[in-house]
Amino acid sequence: MSLRLGNRRDIIRWAIWSVIVILFLVFLIRVITFENGYYNEKEGSERVVVEGQLEEEELIETPPTETEVYEYVVAPDRPRYLTIERLGIRNARILSMGVNEKGELDTPRNIFDVGWYESSGKPGQGGTMMIDGHNGGPHVHGVFKDLPSLVIGDIIKVERGDGVVFNYKVVENKAVPLAESNGYMPEAGKSPEKGKESVTLITCTGDWSDQQQTYLSRQFTRAVLVD
Repeated sequence: MSLRLGNRRDIIRWAIWSVIVILFLVFLIRVITFENGYYNEKEGSERVVVEGQLEEEELIETPPTETEVYEYVVAPDRPRYLTIERLGIRNARILSMGVNEKGELDTPRNIFDVGWYESSGKPGQGGTMMIDGHNGGPHVHGVFKDLPSLVIGDIIKVERGDGVVFNYKVVENKAVPLAESNGYMPEAGKSPEKGKESVTLITCTGDWSDQQQTYLSRQFTRAVLVD
């Protein structure tokens, strides 16, 4: 029994679409398999960003000029400059910051500035200042790239808006895995030595994760006011 011409055309059309769908599924599976293998291979490697690639936030990788630093002014009771001689950091501008849309401490756009969480302590008032900074940008190391190298006893200087300088001695410097870093924040927000004013410096550290688009650890450097 022969099929009618119309039925034959329907069968041929169905067969063609079936082949197209199968080829598309095979292609999709190959892409997913390759991408997953690529990210697994790169996970934990050093961060690499090609020339011209943009960050989610457009970071400024040019240090502020001497004039910009000199002319930077804040209220008399607020932190103005950060200096860590051991790391070659001298008068890094301390910008007042809040939290971003994710509820995380925000950071300055310029990778050579640092951010003071405005709801934390102020210098000379007995609380704990929380200051964060960039590990680096797409092409240049940031202000806190070498923060992990600080050792117990190193001095962190904070100059207030009225020119008074406060010296803080490092008593703890540790890397915390990313998954545990949020849980460590309450501890970082208080003094490591009861009754003493302190400052906590925070930055990203460890290996870069392409999957999560961030570093896999957070560095917490805690220091107390020198009597």
